Amino acid sequence: MKISFMQLLLLALASFRFTRLIVFDKITEFLRNPFFDEVEEVNAEGEVEIYYIPKKFGIRRFMGELLSCYWCTGIWSSAILVGISFLFPVWAEPIILILAVAGMAAIIETIIQYFIGK
Repeated sequence: MKISFMQLLLLALASFRFTRLIVFDKITEFLRNPFFDEVEEVNAEGEVEIYYIPKKFGIRRFMGELLSCYWCTGIWSSAILVGISFLFPVWAEPIILILAVAGMAAIIETIIQYFIGK
């Protein structure tokens, strides 16, 4: 198996963005909801804070634990993208490119926000 540096870079950026999409983004919240319980707590300032904890039993607990771990989900996201890129390269290429561009945009936005915030 040979992979160029550019392919590795694109896969890395795509995996980064795909993982964040699954673990954090609002648009995929419906995928995470079945695996978490919502807990509300009042903080010292009297504000209500909402926490999500994995379900207590079975496959829902396993999936909740997986989805609450960015690193764990990242491994599976990477495996999916690499697998798809080898099995279906024609279909995977535009998906990986879109995710990679979005990942790079997220990194650039984070850097800009860091310097503007100072």
